[in-house]
Amino acid sequence: MADTTNLLAGTATLTVDGTAYMLEGELKYNVSKVTRETMKGMDGVHGYKETPNAGYISGRFRDTGSLTVAQFNAMTNVTVTAKLANGKTIIGRNMWTVETQEVDSAEAPLRCAGKA
Repeated sequence: MADTTNLLAGTATLTVDGTAYMLEGELKYNVSKVTRETMKGMDGVHGYKETPNAGYISGRFRDTGSLTVAQFNAMTNVTVTAKLANGKTIIGRNMWTVETQEVDSAEAPLRCAGKA
C-alpha cells in the first residue's frame, strides 16, 4: 500500500447535493467570514474596517453528456462538498451559482462558482 502521509495536493472530488461531477481543475474555496481593509488618513493609520464576506467554492467541471449548463445555472440552496487530497473536506450549505457558466468546446471545461 502506498504511503500518502505527505500528499498535499493534486486530486479532489466535488459533489452537489450528493451528485458527483467530473472536476476538470481549478478547485478553489474561500471560507473567510470577513474582509478587513486598513483605514488610513493623512496623519497615519487610523484602524480598519470589517465587512462580511460570502464564502465560495468554485471549479472547472468536465462538460459530459449528462451535464447541462442549465442545471448549474438553476442551482440554488444546494450543498456543495469538496474533498481534497490532504484530507480536508469543505462543505458549503445553502449555496447558489454566481457568474455566467461558460463552456470551452476544445477541452469541454465548464466554469462554475457557488456562494453562500
